[in-house]
Amino acid sequence: MGRGRGQVPTPALGCTRNLIFVFPKSRLPPIELSDLDLTRTEREALKAVYRLSSDGAEAHTGALADRLGLAPGTVTATVKRLAERDLLTHTPYRGVHLTAAGRVAAVAAIRRHRIVERFLADMLGYAWNEADRLATAFEHELPQEVEDRIFRALDRPEVCPHGFPIPARETGEIAPMPPLYALEPGDAAIVAVPGSTDPDIIEFLDTLGLRPGVTVEVKEKHPFDGPLVLRVDGKERTLGSTVANQIFVRKIA
Repeated sequence: MGRGRGQVPTPALGCTRNLIFVFPKSRLPPIELSDLDLTRTEREALKAVYRLSSDGAEAHTGALADRLGLAPGTVTATVKRLAERDLLTHTPYRGVHLTAAGRVAAVAAIRRHRIVERFLADMLGYAWNEADRLATAFEHELPQEVEDRIFRALDRPEVCPHGFPIPARETGEIAPMPPLYALEPGDAAIVAVPGSTDPDIIEFLDTLGLRPGVTVEVKEKHPFDGPLVLRVDGKERTLGSTVANQIFVRKIA
């Protein structure tokens, strides 16, 4: 398929825009990880282990069960299957650790999720805080070729709708993003809000203008875990440490 044309409605704007997708005739080089044929549970487990161990610690099966909302027995069986495929190692009573191949597979799964989120937000008009839930519903059945074509059709986006980076292909690392509260007076940064954030907090942040992609500048930081005073869209806003630690940022040099 060389070229497709179509009109996609944009609900938020109430209008129709013309989209022209142009794809090269030759396919992208095959990705070795596409041959893994991971199940939904296995892919979600890899993502969870990556996130739980992002600070270098090992992820324990109990924490995995809580994160995935699965029974401990199901998680143990999933971990065993992934260990048999050399994607992770599991030491009883010590936890789970991703192998080098496992890290690449985990980051590839995160990349796919963020690309699908971008598609849902940009092409189908879903709100950024809805895209996370909807992406999980069908991303696991997506062929690698379709993922690649979606990425190109979106003009190779650098961030997901939440503001987090879309990692490169076949990498085992995603650049960490510090919480907003880690910034100091004079620092400026671009905001990212996790999809798992409580809806009430998202609504509160919206009243302050704190949305994914917004640039903020720290004006004051009160001592002893005191609030931040931020400049957001030309206005000063005050945000407590509890909520500020749930928002992540990409610092502007």
